[in-house]
Amino acid sequence: MTTTEAPARALDFIREIVEEDLRSGKHQTVVTRFPPEPNGYLHIGHAKSIALNFGVAAEYGGRCNLRFDDTNPEKEEAEYARAIIEDVRWLGYEFAGGEPLHASDYFDQLYEWAEHLVTRGLAYVDSLSAEEMRAYRGTLTEPGKDSPYRTRGVDENLDLLRRMRAGEFPDGAHVLRAKIDMASPNVNLRDPVLYRIRHEDHHRTGGKWCIYPMYDYAHPPSDAIEHVTHSLCTLEFEAHRPLYDWLIENLPVPSRPRQIEFARLNLNYTVMSKRKLLRLVTEGHVRGWDDPRMPTIAGLRRRGYTPASIRNFAERVGVAKRENVIDVGLLEFCVREDLNKTAPRVMGVLRPLRVVIENYPEGQSEELETPNNPEDPSMGTRRVPFSRVVYIERDDFMEEPPKKFFRLAPGREVRLRSAYFVTCTSVVKDDAGNIIELRATYDPATRGGDAPDGRRPKATLHWVDAASAIDCEVRLYDRLFNVEDPEAGGDFLANLNPRSLEVVADAKLEPTVRGAAPLTRYQFERLGYFCVDPDASDARLVFNRTATLKDSWAKVVAAT
Repeated sequence: MTTTEAPARALDFIREIVEEDLRSGKHQTVVTRFPPEPNGYLHIGHAKSIALNFGVAAEYGGRCNLRFDDTNPEKEEAEYARAIIEDVRWLGYEFAGGEPLHASDYFDQLYEWAEHLVTRGLAYVDSLSAEEMRAYRGTLTEPGKDSPYRTRGVDENLDLLRRMRAGEFPDGAHVLRAKIDMASPNVNLRDPVLYRIRHEDHHRTGGKWCIYPMYDYAHPPSDAIEHVTHSLCTLEFEAHRPLYDWLIENLPVPSRPRQIEFARLNLNYTVMSKRKLLRLVTEGHVRGWDDPRMPTIAGLRRRGYTPASIRNFAERVGVAKRENVIDVGLLEFCVREDLNKTAPRVMGVLRPLRVVIENYPEGQSEELETPNNPEDPSMGTRRVPFSRVVYIERDDFMEEPPKKFFRLAPGREVRLRSAYFVTCTSVVKDDAGNIIELRATYDPATRGGDAPDGRRPKATLHWVDAASAIDCEVRLYDRLFNVEDPEAGGDFLANLNPRSLEVVADAKLEPTVRGAAPLTRYQFERLGYFCVDPDASDARLVFNRTATLKDSWAKVVAAT
């Protein structure tokens, strides 16, 4: 779209600012950036920021950069960078130039500008220890006090800074600080640290540097180098904006970006801290960053979420100025809504109960036609085999059914979806009294699931033909935490849901899923949405449950 056209949807406060800047001529082209730190995998909160930054740029004919904030070599890994690139592209976004940018691309320029601040008397080398620096910084109610090294002259500061860069000093011996105002009510302006010594190889620059810029220093000039017009970030950076503006004002940067803050995404039943997500991984509470219970984009992808569902979720959440907590049910709604339209249907039985249809001829089989997706007729139909023995879901039978249970029971007739009406005639049990098999009869006149005389059973069951069924493993995932606010009590690990994963080893599926590729998504009729896990092989399929379907009987059970 052109820069003079407004997006179709209602404007949020950020888009209002962008439109006004374009209308006034302040900017001709909108440039945004998404600046992740490669120290972990992206999560659903990042997806909101990705959708906002890339979305705003696209809507106004601009561009969005993916720029890695790789200023902390101790915690950064190339694996994380690769995963971030994959996640952004999987969500459907392409960054400007087709290749990511890096703060480390600008290390030489950033250092040159650090010397510029020193020569102008706006920065100095401080030799306080970390503990002393904290003591000098003051509190939220008390001003800080000047470091005794604050009065060092320009020549001494330049000499020390250059020796820091040359590697003459150990970690922690000195830092470079901006000289602003130790009495400022905003603690971020109390002579913030710009550079620290770290004798650590960088995953991109190797051993070239032993001093590294702090994020608060590297970010504003990096935006300016890239001619970013609107630097969109979450509310925790609001108090850092005066420092952002101070650096833009006092450095000879080629452009003047504007920082704008918006509320971050908070989900109930979820933790979003990278540090806490890392603990879940390293302590073995989950099977990795892409565990389907994790709120990471990689985990959601493996669970079966679609890019469209996550983008739709971000759009529904919207852009706000105040923090709030979003119900994770909205995320689940978005994936159900998308998969209902796009996922082909198959029949599967998680806990199979064998049913022998005694009046169906032995040795005979047939194929029955059923739609691939009733929501989209263009997806066509498929043919599923049917013969004398089928499996139904064990929960779909009760020997002594209570009121409001309308599924199969002795003497009761039900419809097998797209097949026939069947009636249970007897129950076969083992010596311990456990049900091992049902006997039934079918009505040949009801082929396709309808009766010529118009009778309508109260229940329709899904089923799988026993002779052609595929054995598979199904992993039933639930929420990772069993309370809305896992961090409320202090120890978030105490609120882990012990039933967040149930593995069903011997599920049965119709043969149409044979050979399905990893991440192929289906609706298992009456059960939910499922996705082929990357662990699957030709020898054994593995499915992850993405989301459940509504179940009226489960609500009745829960209520009683």
